[in-house]
Parts: sequence; C-alpha cells; structure tokens
Amino acid sequence: MKNILIIGCGLLGSSLLRRIHKKRLAHKIFVYEKSKKNISKIKKLKLPGILVKKPEDVVSKSNLIIFCTPMSEYKKIILKMNNNFHSKHIITDIGSSKIKSLKIINKNLKKGIYWSSSHPIAGSEVSGPENGKQNLFENKWCVLINGKRSNKTHLNFLKSFWRKMGSKTTEMSPNKHDKIFSITSHLPHLIAYNLVKSAQDFEKKQKYDLLKYSAGGLRDFSRIAASNEIMWRDIFFDNKTNVSKAINLFIKNLKSFKNDISSENNKSILRKLTHTKKVRSRIIKLKQDINKPDFGRD
Repeated sequence: MKNILIIGCGLLGSSLLRRIHKKRLAHKIFVYEKSKKNISKIKKLKLPGILVKKPEDVVSKSNLIIFCTPMSEYKKIILKMNNNFHSKHIITDIGSSKIKSLKIINKNLKKGIYWSSSHPIAGSEVSGPENGKQNLFENKWCVLINGKRSNKTHLNFLKSFWRKMGSKTTEMSPNKHDKIFSITSHLPHLIAYNLVKSAQDFEKKQKYDLLKYSAGGLRDFSRIAASNEIMWRDIFFDNKTNVSKAINLFIKNLKSFKNDISSENNKSILRKLTHTKKVRSRIIKLKQDINKPDFGRD
C-alpha cells in the first residue's frame, strides 16, 4: 500500500494511524481533522502522519481512504471529494450502523466509485486522539459489509488490512449488521444513558447525595454513558427502526420482571435470572471477555 488517507483523527482514527505507522503499512499517511482542538492535540502528541487542510487535495495521492468521522459528516465530505475519486480508490468507513449511512453514500457518491464499508468492534468511553492505542483492534472483530457499492477485490484487500490491524474479520449484509448491533451494542448504550439519567433524576427529586454511594452496577453503566454523544446520537438516529424494536423488546421483558417482583413469583424470576446468567459464560467461552472478577480491573 503506497498512501493512506484517514479522515477524522479521534479515538479510532488515531488508533489506526498509530497501528499503520508501527506496521509500516503505508509510504505516507495523510490525516484530515477538522477540529482545531484535536489538531492541537495531534501536534502536541507528535503523532505520525501528514496533516492536511483539505482531504480533496490528497485524494489523488491516496490508495486507501478511511472515513473515521461521525456518520452525520459523510455527505458533506463525500460531496467535497467526489470529483477527485476514481474507481481504483479503496474507500471504507468505521461507522457503527450501516443501512442509513449506506443510503447516504449510494445517493451522494458519484457513479462508478466503490465503497466497501467496515465496522471494527473496538472503542472506549473516552474519545480524542490522546486516547488512541495502536493495539486497540487486537483480537477484536471487524465486520465487513457486502453492499451495493462494495467491490469483491476491495473487500478482500480490507480483510487483509484489518487482520494486520490485529482484528478477526467476518462479512455481513447491512440489514443483518444493524439488527445484530441494535441488541449487542446500541440498546446497551441507550440503557446506560437512561439508567444514569434516572439516577440523576432520582438524586434531584430525593435530594440525596446519591452518586458517592454508587455501587458497581451504576459505576459500570456510567462508564458506558460517558461515550461520545455525537457518535451515539448518529447511531441511534441512523438505526432508529432496529433500535426502536430493541427498546420494545426490552420494555416487554422489563414489565415481565416487574410483574414477577410485584407478585413475588419466585419460580418465574429465578428461571429468568438463572437462564440469563448463562450468557456471561458463553461470552467468555467465545473469548469476548476474560474470566476475571470485576472485568479484570486491578
């Protein structure tokens, strides 16, 4: 790979930058970041890569282009770069929902240009280039999307690229992807935000100094709820149909738990608690987490 252009250099973009540099996967790495605050941090950290003021100025010099911006930025950036794209460009992104973002891409990307979307299942509640890690993608899944604008040769290249990032790869359709992640990622984040808001509302109403007595559950949910608000707004809006269905399923099950508690239905609630407890064992068996108390924290 000769040159790579990374558009957006927050947590994931800077992690890619660090990994690509360490593995020497590109002759030149161009970086476009519109946030003045992030640009200042990139310079202060002395991150590798060549900062550019306009991404369209280096498109012709780039072989691989990776969008690492919030999904609400895609249209604006595509329209700026359209005249500079050609069919040999390998273009991908790291967005967490795909159906709506691919509709935007298909509508605005000029004809004859391929876009083979990616979703690395990696991240953190922290954001910004200062929090990037070159091993962020190590042993994580990266989902590659086989959509209308995908190119088989480009997908095969991206599989190899993400494996060099340290990831395991799999392929999905946009529909399957968004259904799966509405439950495994989007709903848990929404619940975390709502739970923390409920704690804030409770604290305000009762006038208790609630948060200093935070138990492990609230503490762990607050970590998830500290995630980047722009990114998660975009995800909830982009995948709103599947997220709404996931919310309905959650409400249904929550009402069932409420009924068991109200009626003190010992048999029913124990069955639920025992059955759901098995999920943790499956997650560990699938090597999606480690078998240590308190998530392996020191």
